[in-house]
Amino acid sequence: MLFWFRFLSHWPLAGLHLLGAIAGWLAWCLSPAYRGRFVSNVRQAGLGLGVCWPAIAHAGRMSAELPRLWLGAPVKVSWENLEAVDQAYAAHQGVLFLTPHLGCFEITAQALAQQFAAVHGPLTVLYRPARQPALAEVMALARQRPGLQAVPTTLAGVRQMIKALRAGQAVGLLPDQVPPEGMGLWAPFFGKPAYSMTLAARLALQTGARVVLIWGERLAWGQGYRLHSRALNDLPSELEAAVLCVNQAMEALVLSCPQQYLWGYARYKAPRQEH
Repeated sequence: MLFWFRFLSHWPLAGLHLLGAIAGWLAWCLSPAYRGRFVSNVRQAGLGLGVCWPAIAHAGRMSAELPRLWLGAPVKVSWENLEAVDQAYAAHQGVLFLTPHLGCFEITAQALAQQFAAVHGPLTVLYRPARQPALAEVMALARQRPGLQAVPTTLAGVRQMIKALRAGQAVGLLPDQVPPEGMGLWAPFFGKPAYSMTLAARLALQTGARVVLIWGERLAWGQGYRLHSRALNDLPSELEAAVLCVNQAMEALVLSCPQQYLWGYARYKAPRQEH
């Protein structure tokens, strides 16, 4: 697998995105379960399918671009509202970056590390190692980047994140993923109860870190990515209300560009049990 990742890492981004778009539509055509989940999630959000059709191709692009992002030459990145990030770092209270399964969330961590790590320290991100040994090898290689520190989804990893925030550094999370049983609570997401991560809210409330919403828009024709950021202020002090606030913030980001959201993600599934 490493051979193929290295081979594809030399492809132009436009070529990978074309390949990914084809793969995305093939997955749509061949998987009734995926189609059903996609359609159900779109309707739950109150959107029409016509608005979200591009997300089918973008789901494939999300996977196809990984070889270039992990092992290839740097890609073009531009920023929108970089002031929100600058102001959060300037508070010296730590920064918690939150992004949903929207656009290219891999590029957000890379761009933040490249732009800010030299002055403000590394960005710490959670990751779950792949079950396939070959893919785990590729991921481990890709995560070893200057300014980027990946920690496992364990208690030790959480402690490292708290330590980083208290040192004034930054942490990145995807708060719209379904956590294991016992690590979340049920809260509305687009009006339907979803088992929701409490970690993001707990980190912010325990450390006083500034919260910044960020996501990477995938530009057309392989032109690169545009990063959007905004501050999330006045997080409620009560945990359940804070989790709901984070969910609502993720909803707002998704609605800002539903064409690039991962609508096929099983957001409303029951949490898995950790053994």
